[in-house]
Amino acid sequence: MNTEPRRLHVSIMCLLLAACVMAASATALPATSSALPNNAQASRYGGGWECVRGFRREGEACVTLKVPANAYLDSHGNGWDCNRGYLKVDQACVAVKVPPNAYAEDSNFGPGWRCNRGYREKNGNCTRIIIPANAYSADPSYGRGWECDRGYRLDGETCIAVKVPANGYLLRAGDSWECERGFMKRADACVSVGVPVNGYLDSTGKDWKCERGFSKGSATCVALTVPTNAHLDYSGNEWRCADGFRKQGESCVVD
Repeated sequence: MNTEPRRLHVSIMCLLLAACVMAASATALPATSSALPNNAQASRYGGGWECVRGFRREGEACVTLKVPANAYLDSHGNGWDCNRGYLKVDQACVAVKVPPNAYAEDSNFGPGWRCNRGYREKNGNCTRIIIPANAYSADPSYGRGWECDRGYRLDGETCIAVKVPANGYLLRAGDSWECERGFMKRADACVSVGVPVNGYLDSTGKDWKCERGFSKGSATCVALTVPTNAHLDYSGNEWRCADGFRKQGESCVVD
């Protein structure tokens, strides 16, 4: 029996199978570095590519980033910022004109300068802030540029003393006052809270409540008379009828 044709057929099939495997493998392989454009590198954040520092992407190429005079590459390497004392205008860095009583600041937004402490910007210049007596210098960005000392309050463009009455104290802000516990504010004074018998100061310390079993009158605590088939309510200053009874005058009747 002649086996040569069969062997030749098997050899051809093996060659074809090997060629298919190689083709599939070549398709699955990632693109080599030769596929990248000049001055590019594989992306650090997934697939694709990105330009190296000092170049920027333009279509499918990396072109040299043109950094103007008095500028430097930013932290990303694909943009630029102006040196201190210069401001970005279009594609150039223009020297900042710092007015008297001001200093240059690192910023690509705004004028590129800031007024010294004690001065504020006005029409492109720095004007002195006039601080009245009993006041101190403060950030002028959002306000007058000064604040009143503790114990003084604003009155127009001046600071006047806060008059704290007897049994009163300055609040944390220092520009107003409050009464001590047991006293209440009345006009410009602190008057004692008159707590009657069977009463006590409430949590605010500015008013009073009656003990349990008493109701509040205009200036006294009146003992409650709880009728039959009734009990004190949750507050302890009123009474209510038991279940199955209803209030009628000052007594509880069958409902």
